[in-house]
This record gives sequence, C-alpha cells and structure tokens, in this order.
Amino acid sequence: MTHPRNLIVAEPETEANVVEDYISFGTGAFFSNVVTELVAGENAVIAHHMIEREDRQAFNISTLRMQQARSTNVSSHSILLGGGLVRNNVHPVLAGEGSECLINGLFMGSGNQHMDNYMLVEHASPHCSSRQFYNGILDGHSHGVFHGRIIVHKDAQKTDAKQTNRNLLLSDDAQIDTKPQLEIYADDVKCTHGATIGQVEENALFYLRSRGISEDSARKLLLLAFASECLVRMKCEPVRDYLETVVREWLPAHSTATHAKAASAGEAERRWQEVG
Repeated sequence: MTHPRNLIVAEPETEANVVEDYISFGTGAFFSNVVTELVAGENAVIAHHMIEREDRQAFNISTLRMQQARSTNVSSHSILLGGGLVRNNVHPVLAGEGSECLINGLFMGSGNQHMDNYMLVEHASPHCSSRQFYNGILDGHSHGVFHGRIIVHKDAQKTDAKQTNRNLLLSDDAQIDTKPQLEIYADDVKCTHGATIGQVEENALFYLRSRGISEDSARKLLLLAFASECLVRMKCEPVRDYLETVVREWLPAHSTATHAKAASAGEAERRWQEVG
C-alpha cells in the first residue's frame, strides 16, 4: 500500500512537462492512492502525463488537482491500461482570467478490469476555455465509466467549454457508463457536451479489406486510429512516441476480439448510440 503526494508549483512564465508512470515489477494485489497538486503561475505552460499500467490485481486511485492563474495553459493526459480497479480523478480550477485547460485521456480495458474516470472542471473566472476529450476501448468483461462535469460559476462570463467522450466496445460483455454534465450559472457562455458508444464500423472494415488488407490488420488499424486521436494531442514528442509503442503492443491481443462469435450469431448491423 502506497500513498504518494506530489506538489508541483510552477512559477510565472515557466514551461514544463511532468510524467507520472505507474508500473508493476511483480504480481499480486496492492493499493496505490496518489494525490498530485499542480499550481500554475501566470502565463505558465504545463503538461501533465499520467500513465497507469500496473498488474491486473492492483488497485489504483489517483487525483490530480490543478489550480490555474491568469493566462495559463495547462493540459492533463491520462493513459489507463493496467490495474484491476482504477479510479482517475482530474479537477482543474480555472481561477485566473484568460486561462486554458485541456483534459485528454485514453483508457483501454480487457478481462474484468474496471476503469472509472471522473472529470470536474471549474470555470471560476471570465474568458477561459476548456476542452475534454476521452476515448475508451473495452474488451472482454471490462467495465468503463466516464463522468465529466463542467461547472461555470456566476462570474465566469465568456466561458468556452467542450466535452466529448467516445467509446468502442469490442465485446458483447464489455460495458461503458458515460455521463457528460454541464452546470452553468453564467448567462454568456458557449458550452457543449456529448458521448458516443459503438463498435468497430463494418463499412470502414470492408473498405480496408477491399484494398487487400487482412481482417486482423484492418481491425488493428481502425483501433490504432481511434486511440491516436488522444495521442496526437500530446505535444511532448518523446512521451507521445513512447505511448504509441505501448498502445501498439496492447492492440494485437484485442483487435479481433469476439468478432467471429458475433458474426456467427448473425447479429444486426451495428449502430452508434448518441448520448447527451
């Protein structure tokens, strides 16, 4: 059992990339309870990366709270691959006028993994913008959760906020619970939110196969493209390249999951379900 606490104070006009990587060197059940506090001074540009790839028996609860001063640009990137039960909390507070925030994440589960993501974005000052983009890929009996909440306080006029959650289910037994949410107390804002839940698109798969690409390779390409939507938002090239390799290693075992079973059962045409 570990309880790390990280305090990151970025002085005004600073720029930094922070990486937290949680990995297991053995097997067995253990509990990680992580709290990271990031305080960004005026005009600071900070990128935080959280990578979770622990053993399947691990429990990981992490909380990232970001306090942003005037004209800051802070981004949070979360990649969840391991653990048996994972809870990822991200809570930015845009306290200074003109600040910007990006919350970007990818969670990929299989087996009996449970991955829970809770995003709380507080717009406390005017002329601030935030973007949330989370993609999930779930296989086996895994269960994913996305709860994104945007609060626009009374004085936060001219707020520009967007929230998007997209999910792919590779198995009939995989589940996703998604709840995009807006709570607005100002009257001059631009806010949108929404979520999609679906499976690998058969038309796209047919197109690739008609060009001579095998079915396994075509499925892997489509899943990689879906995951890359989150990876390309990472501006730190070494971290982005490393995570592309990690994601590619995860895909082969899951790119064809349950497709043969679904096809033999003669299931109906798969459609996207729109939520929010």
